[in-house]
Amino acid sequence: MQKINNFGLKYGLMILLAFFLASCSTTLVQDKVARTDAPVSHCSGSESVDDSSVAVLPVPLVAFFVPHADLNDIQADAYLNKCGDSNKLVNREVKVNRTGCIPAGLTRIVTLGIWQWCPASVSWQADVREANAQTDK
Repeated sequence: MQKINNFGLKYGLMILLAFFLASCSTTLVQDKVARTDAPVSHCSGSESVDDSSVAVLPVPLVAFFVPHADLNDIQADAYLNKCGDSNKLVNREVKVNRTGCIPAGLTRIVTLGIWQWCPASVSWQADVREANAQTDK
Protein backbone atom coordinates (compact mmCIF):
# COMPACT_ATOMS: atom_id res chain seq x y z
CA MET A 1 0.00 0.00 0.00
CA GLN A 2 1.37 3.40 -0.97
CA LYS A 3 1.28 6.19 1.59
CA ILE A 4 -0.07 9.48 0.25
CA ASN A 5 2.07 12.51 1.05
CA ASN A 6 -0.16 15.37 2.22
CA PHE A 7 2.81 17.65 2.96
CA GLY A 8 2.18 19.95 -0.02
CA LEU A 9 -1.57 20.06 0.53
CA LYS A 10 -1.26 20.96 4.22
CA TYR A 11 1.24 23.75 3.67
CA GLY A 12 -0.62 25.02 0.62
CA LEU A 13 -3.81 25.37 2.67
CA MET A 14 -1.90 27.13 5.47
CA ILE A 15 -0.43 29.64 3.00
CA LEU A 16 -3.86 30.22 1.45
CA LEU A 17 -5.36 30.79 4.90
CA ALA A 18 -2.57 33.26 5.77
CA PHE A 19 -3.26 35.30 2.61
CA PHE A 20 -7.00 35.20 3.30
CA LEU A 21 -6.63 36.45 6.87
CA ALA A 22 -4.13 39.11 5.84
CA SER A 23 -6.73 40.63 3.52
CA CYS A 24 -9.12 41.14 6.45
CA SER A 25 -7.25 44.28 7.50
CA THR A 26 -7.78 47.62 5.76
CA THR A 27 -5.62 50.71 6.14
CA LEU A 28 -7.74 53.88 6.10
CA VAL A 29 -4.88 56.38 6.54
CA GLN A 30 -1.12 55.90 6.39
CA ASP A 31 1.23 58.84 6.03
CA LYS A 32 4.79 58.58 4.86
CA VAL A 33 7.20 58.83 7.77
CA ALA A 34 7.90 62.50 8.41
CA ARG A 35 10.92 63.61 10.42
CA THR A 36 10.57 66.83 12.34
CA ASP A 37 12.86 68.90 14.55
CA ALA A 38 9.93 69.78 16.81
CA PRO A 39 9.38 67.69 19.93
CA VAL A 40 6.62 65.14 19.47
CA SER A 41 4.65 62.77 21.63
CA HIS A 42 3.11 59.51 20.49
CA CYS A 43 -0.62 58.80 20.57
CA SER A 44 -2.14 55.38 19.88
CA GLY A 45 -5.14 53.29 20.75
CA SER A 46 -7.61 50.69 19.61
CA GLU A 47 -11.33 50.20 19.90
CA SER A 48 -13.89 47.55 19.03
CA VAL A 49 -16.53 48.74 16.58
CA ASP A 50 -19.62 47.38 14.88
CA ASP A 51 -19.08 47.19 11.11
CA SER A 52 -22.39 45.46 10.35
CA SER A 53 -24.19 45.77 7.03
CA VAL A 54 -27.71 45.32 5.71
CA ALA A 55 -28.89 44.44 2.22
CA VAL A 56 -30.07 47.32 0.06
CA LEU A 57 -33.05 45.20 -0.99
CA PRO A 58 -34.01 43.29 2.20
CA VAL A 59 -35.84 40.39 0.57
CA PRO A 60 -34.88 36.96 1.95
CA LEU A 61 -32.57 34.95 -0.34
CA VAL A 62 -32.51 37.79 -2.91
CA ALA A 63 -30.45 39.73 -0.35
CA PHE A 64 -27.50 37.38 -0.94
CA PHE A 65 -27.09 38.82 -4.44
CA VAL A 66 -27.67 42.55 -3.88
CA PRO A 67 -25.17 45.07 -2.48
CA HIS A 68 -24.97 45.65 1.27
CA ALA A 69 -24.82 49.07 2.93
CA ASP A 70 -22.75 49.69 6.06
CA LEU A 71 -24.78 50.52 9.16
CA ASN A 72 -21.87 52.35 10.84
CA ASP A 73 -19.48 54.43 8.76
CA ILE A 74 -15.91 54.09 10.06
CA GLN A 75 -14.07 57.38 9.50
CA ALA A 76 -10.36 57.77 10.18
CA ASP A 77 -10.78 61.38 11.35
CA ALA A 78 -13.05 60.32 14.21
CA TYR A 79 -10.23 58.25 15.71
CA LEU A 80 -7.36 60.61 14.90
CA ASN A 81 -9.26 63.46 16.62
CA LYS A 82 -8.72 61.54 19.87
CA CYS A 83 -5.03 62.40 19.49
CA GLY A 84 -5.62 66.14 19.12
CA ASP A 85 -5.78 68.80 16.42
CA SER A 86 -5.28 67.32 12.94
CA ASN A 87 -2.83 70.11 12.02
CA LYS A 88 -0.42 68.84 14.69
CA LEU A 89 -0.48 65.16 13.70
CA VAL A 90 2.27 63.50 11.67
CA ASN A 91 2.97 59.86 10.80
CA ARG A 92 -0.72 59.00 11.07
CA GLU A 93 -2.01 55.46 10.63
CA VAL A 94 -5.53 54.05 11.04
CA LYS A 95 -6.31 50.36 10.40
CA VAL A 96 -9.54 48.37 10.53
CA ASN A 97 -9.21 44.65 11.26
CA ARG A 98 -12.26 42.64 10.15
CA THR A 99 -10.99 39.16 11.04
CA GLY A 100 -13.91 38.74 13.47
CA CYS A 101 -16.31 39.04 10.54
CA ILE A 102 -15.35 35.62 9.23
CA PRO A 103 -17.03 33.50 11.93
CA ALA A 104 -19.73 36.15 12.39
CA GLY A 105 -20.66 35.68 8.72
CA LEU A 106 -22.99 32.96 9.93
CA THR A 107 -25.45 35.75 10.81
CA ARG A 108 -25.85 36.47 7.09
CA ILE A 109 -26.88 32.86 6.51
CA VAL A 110 -29.30 32.82 9.45
CA THR A 111 -30.98 36.06 8.29
CA LEU A 112 -31.16 34.75 4.69
CA GLY A 113 -28.74 37.40 3.44
CA ILE A 114 -30.47 40.46 4.87
CA TRP A 115 -28.08 41.42 7.70
CA GLN A 116 -24.47 40.60 8.58
CA TRP A 117 -22.92 41.30 11.95
CA CYS A 118 -19.25 42.24 11.81
CA PRO A 119 -17.27 42.88 15.01
CA ALA A 120 -14.24 44.84 13.84
CA SER A 121 -11.31 46.47 15.60
CA VAL A 122 -9.94 49.92 14.75
CA SER A 123 -6.39 50.81 15.76
CA TRP A 124 -4.77 54.20 15.30
CA GLN A 125 -1.47 55.89 15.97
CA ALA A 126 0.07 59.26 15.29
CA ASP A 127 2.87 61.52 16.43
CA VAL A 128 1.66 64.81 17.92
CA ARG A 129 3.73 67.98 17.55
CA GLU A 130 3.87 70.36 20.46
CA ALA A 131 1.77 73.53 20.30
CA ASN A 132 4.66 75.95 19.83
CA ALA A 133 6.27 73.97 16.97
CA GLN A 134 6.10 75.51 13.50
CA THR A 135 5.01 73.47 10.51
CA ASP A 136 7.62 72.21 8.05
CA LYS A 137 7.48 73.64 4.56
